Amino acid sequence: MSKKLVVIPTYQEKANIRDIINVTLNLPVSFDILVVDDASPDGTAERVKKEMEKSPHRVYMIERARKLGLGTAYITGFKWGVAKGYDYICEMDADFSHNPEDLIKLHEACEKGTDIAIGSRYVKGVNVINWPIGRVLMSLFASYYVRIITGMPFRDSTAGFKCYKASVFKTLDLNNINFIGYAFQIEMKFNAWKHGFNIVEIPIIFTDRSKGVSKMSKGIFREAIFGIPEMKIKSLFKKYQPVC
Repeated sequence: MSKKLVVIPTYQEKANIRDIINVTLNLPVSFDILVVDDASPDGTAERVKKEMEKSPHRVYMIERARKLGLGTAYITGFKWGVAKGYDYICEMDADFSHNPEDLIKLHEACEKGTDIAIGSRYVKGVNVINWPIGRVLMSLFASYYVRIITGMPFRDSTAGFKCYKASVFKTLDLNNINFIGYAFQIEMKFNAWKHGFNIVEIPIIFTDRSKGVSKMSKGIFREAIFGIPEMKIKSLFKKYQPVC
């Protein structure tokens, strides 16, 4: 049986973390969970530790000394999952904006031959619930902007709900991922696409958080807007080894 891991980065997710862990553990397909917590001051880590006591062989946590960014949290989790011998490694938010039940169809796509399955909000219309129209338009613009600059075909280039075959990380150089905010999601897709990995978008419904506080900021948006052209230019001078 394949080993499957879900990496969940957290910063001040005390209101959501226990429920997201329990729902994920009770899926009909078995996923282990790794929480990467950036020294949340609200007691998120303490709640995770209680869940670890209940499920010591399925719930794990890495505690970091301070807030170091979403991208580095995922990279830390990916490296841990590879070292532990997981076959599939997923990434998911802690706030239920991503439905844990969709992990099953993302994983199924990878089992059938896909290297990376993206949980896409926009591959079939606009499947977003409870976002103000301004946020929806900003997200749509960001994805369109990324497609134009990079040439990638993906409708939801900023999506943060994905399943990877762990073997993908043996090709991608995780030590040379530059973005630390949400642009990290774009950079990972871009590098994988340039290497020729098989990437598919799986339609999901994205629901805005009902508990806790969003981590989106103007700085994160600027990182993507100004960083993506630089990433594209650098790629013109880089050789990407095609996967077989």
